[in-house]
Amino acid sequence: MSQVSPEVPQTPEVDTPAEAASPPRRGTAWAGWLVLACYLAAAFVITARLWAHPAVRIQAAGGFSDRPDVDLFAWFLWDEATALGHGKLPGLISMAMNAPHGISMLWNTSLLLPGVLLSPVTLLDGPQVSLTLLLTLGFAGSALSLYGVLRRWETGRVAAALGGAVYGFSPALTDAGIGHSNLQFAVLPPLIVSALMRLVTGRGRPVPTGLWLGLLVAAQLLTGEELLADTALASLVLVVAAAACCPRAIPARAGGTALGLATAAAVTLAACGRILWLQFRGPLRQHGSPWDLGAFYAHPADLVTPPGSLLFHTAASAAAALADQRTTLVEYLAYLGLPLLVVLVAAVLGYGRDPRIRVLAVTCVLLELCTFGGQHAWLPWHYLRQLPLLGQIVTERLAILADGAAAGVLALALDRARGGAGRVAWRARLATGGAVLAVLPLVPLPYQALPVPPVPAGWQAALARLHRPAGAPVLTVPLPYQGNTDAMRWQAETGVPQALVGGYFIGPGPSGQAQEYGTFAIGAARTLDTVWAGDHRGPVNVTQLRATIRSWGAAAVIAVAAPDSPTGRLMTRLLGPPTFQAGQVLAWQRASAVLVLGHPSARPPLGRRLRPRRPEPPGGPRPAA
Repeated sequence: MSQVSPEVPQTPEVDTPAEAASPPRRGTAWAGWLVLACYLAAAFVITARLWAHPAVRIQAAGGFSDRPDVDLFAWFLWDEATALGHGKLPGLISMAMNAPHGISMLWNTSLLLPGVLLSPVTLLDGPQVSLTLLLTLGFAGSALSLYGVLRRWETGRVAAALGGAVYGFSPALTDAGIGHSNLQFAVLPPLIVSALMRLVTGRGRPVPTGLWLGLLVAAQLLTGEELLADTALASLVLVVAAAACCPRAIPARAGGTALGLATAAAVTLAACGRILWLQFRGPLRQHGSPWDLGAFYAHPADLVTPPGSLLFHTAASAAAALADQRTTLVEYLAYLGLPLLVVLVAAVLGYGRDPRIRVLAVTCVLLELCTFGGQHAWLPWHYLRQLPLLGQIVTERLAILADGAAAGVLALALDRARGGAGRVAWRARLATGGAVLAVLPLVPLPYQALPVPPVPAGWQAALARLHRPAGAPVLTVPLPYQGNTDAMRWQAETGVPQALVGGYFIGPGPSGQAQEYGTFAIGAARTLDTVWAGDHRGPVNVTQLRATIRSWGAAAVIAVAAPDSPTGRLMTRLLGPPTFQAGQVLAWQRASAVLVLGHPSARPPLGRRLRPRRPEPPGGPRPAA
């Protein structure tokens, strides 16, 4: 294997000076297991407060919690596990939310593949335990994934381990883990990029490598389509950069690359063709994005301003991280830290002749520029966003792939520095120490833990006494949407009701444009929820509200409120006096609707549950850490 450069003739394979100069390194068998153990230990440290009571705690960081999204992912895991528990594969359209229309699982971040794999845990211990396990595996698995790729690129074990840690525990993944499980579980992107580069460089046989690439793409599609789109864009940038750095070597392998890509496409279509057809041509198909994507972009200052989720930060930096349009920490992904940026620049200046470092550095820079959005003509995204499909990408989230490229540059440069030190051992130690110091600002704080809302007492007992038909839609107060996802959480914890009216989801509007909550009447939902929360101001149009509730076609209406509360009095005006009482729950039975009222501070019921739940700590729930 030889280096490709203008002075050296091309050979059948494209390699780097480090690979040509030395044989593959072989470490002891236990060294790889030690790296895995370290990654798992670090992941458990970050999630330790959640593991103390995994069934009843959700993550938070820097004083910020994204509970609606956490509840949504817990709901997805419950829905998928419930389908498997009944001997069926999870449906691509679920009727458990937004009844009677349902929701498209692929147009939402449903985590189909992880939901299937974790279904035994979900059925035994509940969806929140599965979500905490997925979070932990996301950190350790992402780090191990890049570590394995770097080792395949003949990188030394120490350098590869550090590079894997930088990617797997990067601020981008740490902050994404607060509420975006589909982004935080970034195990597959390094493997996809590695398989593609093996095709492009000719290091892998076209058909077997294409088969592997197709399986990886299908798995990522069923895990998170958004991260797959980001990975595809990053891969395109990487291939173009490689072709620019090796203008003769890469095009010479175009035939094998085309065969491998065709094989990968065939495998992906065989595995997911029907799924994609139903998504884009079946019911509930939609187009566009429900959000103003121009509001989601990074700022150059984000690269050097540490958020409150990191160990080394200040009160001023934490406040600056949440300034202007970035009001949620879950979207603050671009931080790398000034020390690491300096080391990366030094690495490129010192070892830029290595084509791997050069290509990864160019890729990192271009992806970071893309995270800044397209507000100005000097930014590449200003022009790329006009291309098909690219206009639907949240540019700030490309920082996840940019961090992977930065970790690769750091690992490869450190390996060169350690190998180049040769007979001078202290230089190798100095290089390693400098790299470790550069990544210290990226060390995250352990997640804080917040309690999940307890299931109201009488929830299951009252629903059982109503004798509703199986799958009959139920309207709840509070209504499930972004402002309040309590009902979705209670449904996921107990398995009842089987179908909710409304919900927190993305669905098609009247013209097919993607909207939050689809055509659900948010005005009425917000009115009922603000009354329930005690935040409503002004009169309530009872006539219009009654007509809206009737239009939803619910077989039952469930409101969690005391009978003499504003919600209780309002619902009594709508549906009349109660029919029966179950614990702290009151039920109104009518020909067209049923009303259930329970107290919001009620403890979880002691009756039969869908599956056991971990006990609370002694003395009841502890305050948030």
